[in-house]
Amino acid sequence: MRSSWSTIGLPAAALCVLASISVSYASLVNDASSSGGLAVRDDHHHHHGAPMTELNETEVTLHHAPIPPSYYTLDWENDPATDHQHPGLMFTHAVLMCLAFFVALPVGIAMRSVNHSWHGAVTVMFYVLAALGCASSALYRKLTPNMYEGSVHGTQSYLLLLVAIVLTCVDLLAIFRRILSFVRSGERLALKPFWNVAILGRDSAWLKGSSPEYAGLVTEEPEEYELDDPLKDVPSPTTSDRHVHYDEATIHGDTAQWANNVNRHHREFSQSAASDRTLFGERSIHSDDGAMDFKSKAHSKRSLLQQIGTGVFATVERSLVVAGFGQLILGVVIYTGGCRGNYTNGCLAHLIKGAIFWCYGLLTFARFLGAYSDLGWAWNRAPNGDYVSAEFVESFVIFLYGITNTWMERFGAHPGDPYTTKQIQHIGIAVMFWFAGLVGMALESKRVRKWMAGSTIAALPPSVSGEAIAEPPSYIASYNPFPALVIGVTGAAMAAHAQAYVFQVQIHMLWGNLLVAFSVLRCLTYFFLWLGPPRSMLPSRPPTEALGSFFLACGGLSFMFSTEELTIAAMRRGRDDVMMFLNVAVALTCLAFTWTVCVVGYKGYLKSRTRSVPAFHSSA
Repeated sequence: MRSSWSTIGLPAAALCVLASISVSYASLVNDASSSGGLAVRDDHHHHHGAPMTELNETEVTLHHAPIPPSYYTLDWENDPATDHQHPGLMFTHAVLMCLAFFVALPVGIAMRSVNHSWHGAVTVMFYVLAALGCASSALYRKLTPNMYEGSVHGTQSYLLLLVAIVLTCVDLLAIFRRILSFVRSGERLALKPFWNVAILGRDSAWLKGSSPEYAGLVTEEPEEYELDDPLKDVPSPTTSDRHVHYDEATIHGDTAQWANNVNRHHREFSQSAASDRTLFGERSIHSDDGAMDFKSKAHSKRSLLQQIGTGVFATVERSLVVAGFGQLILGVVIYTGGCRGNYTNGCLAHLIKGAIFWCYGLLTFARFLGAYSDLGWAWNRAPNGDYVSAEFVESFVIFLYGITNTWMERFGAHPGDPYTTKQIQHIGIAVMFWFAGLVGMALESKRVRKWMAGSTIAALPPSVSGEAIAEPPSYIASYNPFPALVIGVTGAAMAAHAQAYVFQVQIHMLWGNLLVAFSVLRCLTYFFLWLGPPRSMLPSRPPTEALGSFFLACGGLSFMFSTEELTIAAMRRGRDDVMMFLNVAVALTCLAFTWTVCVVGYKGYLKSRTRSVPAFHSSA
């Protein structure tokens, strides 16, 4: 229940983090190179006529200033060698920061989800790696001249670390509150209970086998009794069939014992860690019976504030990984000297949008693995609760993307400038995202679906108007095709996008067709699930989603590779080979998928060790 707020907010938060990169790149414009004899143009050049096979340097210099030297050319292409070449320091910086944000940070988040005792050590490791990475970067900048005026990579990286430090301070404040509560409780001072209750934030509920995510920040009263312990002590007559069976008397007996334990816990530890261990909560205060109604209302308000605070904390913490990916892209841009002058707007379009598709593909693959099965997002039935569907979140992100991107297509144009063909094309796509996202959210709304069934209800005879109406089996899951439709149409349109050179046309066709492939495979997923809706709480893992998520992530990466500046640089160096670009994109996507499997698998491994796992039986 606690983790649902963070997982629901994560896709939208990822979009917001990536969209913030646009502000970073917009500040990278070199005013000197963008002026002085260059032709006036909106966005990058819209070529008319048949695409050219050979690079026309005259055409390029007519619209772009010569590319100035960069840190990359200084380290690797400077002949003769100078004392300013230090590629080893930059490599060390890149490796250390990647280890911090893509290894230590995800491991720490997974450990937090089970309240692991080594979470603090992993957090310290994250800061050590980040500090060493910052030190190597500072030394590199000290020993090399400034090759990129207006860079904000360092400033934003330090701001990102500041956010991480603030989250750690929230953790420390929660620990201090628990220590104070433990001391005031009068408990006998012993190392083990002090470590478990005051430092780790564990209580009797954790010792019984439940491990709520972010338990060190928020604790709520149990909503229902967990039926896991009876499995350990009560033999089931259906054990041979691998069915899970609960004995009613045993359940009621253990329930009474659990209630007695809770009462004893409150008597011995009235100001317990369960009420004191969160920065967003308050200590329990005993009162007389006359104030029970007031206390009940106050507790419900505190519970809501606790859930909101926990959701904000978890979303910000997980968004640090996405923000780290954004800083990785920005660091590559700065080091290679890209996205300057008239190339800036083209870089904004390709890098931001491509990164969104890339992250969308990784999140979809995580769904396939079962990362959001507790919400019913892993093509399964939610174990408990009634959450918004994954298609609703996808439609919301598509709507948010469209409504913001509609107004960004005119960036760089002067007041009164006519709309170019390319601007109309891109604005049309953004408007499609806008309204298709609205339609997708409407289809996922239960209230709207009830309104749509109004004609059927009105046609019922009065004799059956008060009876319950059976829903069709398809109501179990969501089969909303609009997110897939939007991405498929976008891919088909961009595959036909006019470009100045044949190589650029081929690259756009490559990632456009990959997006279309994702759309087709998502529709196949809906087709097969329509025939057999999910009946189990376990992730169903349709193979079409594994392939579709791969094509989506690979298409997003190829989208980032198709910037005008990068394709022109490839043509100048004789690297204008589509197969090479595709192979690099596929290799990096496989690496990212391996990382996703490790993160999701490690979190599942930790959760499986903290509570008993029931036996499974075949549903065939």
